[in-house]
Amino acid sequence: MNTEKAQKTAKPTLHPRNLHQGQYDFVSLMKACPELQPHVITNPRGELSINFSDPQSVLLLNKALLAYFYDITFWQIPEGYLCPPIPGRVDYLHYIGDLLSESFQGEVPTGSKIKGLDIGCGANCIYPILGSRSYDWSFIGADIDSLAVKTASLLVKANHNISKKISIRQQKNKQHILTGMVKPSDRFAFTLCNPPFHASMEAAAAGSQLKQKNLSKKAVNTLDKAKSELNFAGKAHELSCAGGEIAFVKQMVTESATLQEQVCWFTCLLSKGENVAPIKKLLKQCGADQVKVVEMAQGHKISRFIAWSFLSEQKRLAFFG
Repeated sequence: MNTEKAQKTAKPTLHPRNLHQGQYDFVSLMKACPELQPHVITNPRGELSINFSDPQSVLLLNKALLAYFYDITFWQIPEGYLCPPIPGRVDYLHYIGDLLSESFQGEVPTGSKIKGLDIGCGANCIYPILGSRSYDWSFIGADIDSLAVKTASLLVKANHNISKKISIRQQKNKQHILTGMVKPSDRFAFTLCNPPFHASMEAAAAGSQLKQKNLSKKAVNTLDKAKSELNFAGKAHELSCAGGEIAFVKQMVTESATLQEQVCWFTCLLSKGENVAPIKKLLKQCGADQVKVVEMAQGHKISRFIAWSFLSEQKRLAFFG
């Protein structure tokens, strides 16, 4: 992995280990991914940028970031599927690394013995890719969508440096989240999930329109990281579910209670701060031993994930022994 930073002045917003600090160095990124070059523009301040409201430009920026920083030579997703922002996604993994370090005398553990389960890996397979390249962790990626599973499997197979570290599973029972994806012989250091935030596709569309409206007001006037947090596509199951985020995470919590000896830490992103309290209440009812809410700052955006374990501190230490 190329650890040289392709950004300029660092900003104290992303995780300290995040390689994507400051503004993008488009000269280096265009060298890593020549396809990006026709999409690079000059903003009113005379700086190189892209049109962040153009899905193809954002896709190619992702390809360049993956190529330059993580030595991923092939990455493509089907039209209409979620195109995730790299800086924010890898931040989640860095904070999970901090969580795991509590069981390793403050050092972030590396190597394939640290195994993660990504619930809803999508066609982009971004968390397993970034986690395997950043920390050499191994992953199972799970998704309900057959094309997403096929695409993610292709991405893994096409990149030799991750092909033996990531496996993809299809969740064929759409009523379940964790159930069926954790086999009896599995032991995961952690799970992670970017759940569907909206209760309906209408709500998702309204949120997207608002983001696009806000972005159009400052389209090329800034390289603010907040712009790269926009999702310009996504299938229905990626963006919405009955009951929205709160219903999805509550079901995940309930299912996790049946798998408490097989997973050290369960984690899940929460887009809405008001969902933290009811999830914590349910976790207490389910007997979780430890519950943590970790906030992450990405540009002007504050996001968070909730982490819980049913294992005592002593059992968490023994889990990796």
